[in-house]
Amino acid sequence: MAKNSLHCSFCGRSRDEVKILIAGQEGHICENCVEHAQEIIQQELMLRDEPAHGSSQFKLTVKKPVEIKRFLDEYVIGQDDAKKILAVAVYNHYKRLQQKTNENDVEIEKSNIIMVGETGTGKTLLAKTIAKLLNVPFAIVDATVFTEAGYVGEDVESILTRLLQVCNYDVPSAERGIVYIDEIDKIARKGDNPSITRDVSGEGVQQGLLKLLEGTDVLVPPQGGRKHPEQKLVKINTQNILFICGGAFDGIDKIIARRVNTNAIGFNVNKEQQEATKKNLLQFVNAPDLKSFGLIPELLGRLPVVTHLNPLDRTTLRSILTEPKNSLVRQYKKLFEIENIQLSIEEEVLDFMVDKAVEYKLGARGLRSICESILTDAMFEMPSTKEHKLHVELEYAKKKFDKSKMSLLKVA
Repeated sequence: MAKNSLHCSFCGRSRDEVKILIAGQEGHICENCVEHAQEIIQQELMLRDEPAHGSSQFKLTVKKPVEIKRFLDEYVIGQDDAKKILAVAVYNHYKRLQQKTNENDVEIEKSNIIMVGETGTGKTLLAKTIAKLLNVPFAIVDATVFTEAGYVGEDVESILTRLLQVCNYDVPSAERGIVYIDEIDKIARKGDNPSITRDVSGEGVQQGLLKLLEGTDVLVPPQGGRKHPEQKLVKINTQNILFICGGAFDGIDKIIARRVNTNAIGFNVNKEQQEATKKNLLQFVNAPDLKSFGLIPELLGRLPVVTHLNPLDRTTLRSILTEPKNSLVRQYKKLFEIENIQLSIEEEVLDFMVDKAVEYKLGARGLRSICESILTDAMFEMPSTKEHKLHVELEYAKKKFDKSKMSLLKVA
């Protein structure tokens, strides 16, 4: 048989039309048909195994809460209360998945979480870090893109589309996943009273989230975006999906201050204790405060665990620069190391960076901006030179920072 007359016995393509043609005893198969056959095999095996791998027989290697917190400590500095609550919630979620559902058994309800903390305190970092540890699907979504059904924007069902994409559209896996909804405060309604007009990116979105958080069958568009009649939808049950919400809630400290009455006067008032309380009012946050901010009571009822993240003080910011596995100093050293340049930074420079971060009140994200303003010139020039060392002194750091536009920032 001539070489150019060879063809795939399945699809009929000739040798010239395919990249690989695998020979058998009485026929040939091309690489496209091999891939297609593999997909069919995986789907068939999944359908057969699905009844045997239900929630009652679901096996997981579960880390204890102390081990989960220890892992978080390697990447996130401080925030012990939030870490403990997160570790317990994730551990309980695993236990809930492994629970055998007998008629007479106590059914464990899921405990969705809401985290409140200023910008740059580590809410999203906690979520990303715990995602590295887990062996269940984990998706991080942003609440700012969602609008009420029928308006320009995304439907709330798109939250589950992200989860489906993470687990390669394996529905049983997605139904055991964890979702972190960031910027939950941005969908607060505009006033404390129910609005007579449509609040399409606020209260309407919250109402759309209600059944999603509690647990129901949801029809999800596989590619995200808007649902339309001709579209094929995937049904997902959210009963076993754990939801963690996070937001900065800018201005909620004033609501808390009114409640805890920090302006008490008199001879017996402990001034030092009062000042310490004013610095971290978020530690007193509770559901009524979030209701006053603009979250509807029905949504708060489905987020029973409320936790806070402490504002970052000078000591914590100093630790963030050097201690975590992915600390800023290590990241910049690695960047220079790729160019065969050895970076060293004096301790005084690190203290200077922390002072500026505290001054501008930008949290941990402010540290990166300050590092960039000091090291940008060096990162621009040095790859083109033959120098192999960069030692950053205080005078150099101040000079570069004053030259940058960051120095023009004024904090009221």
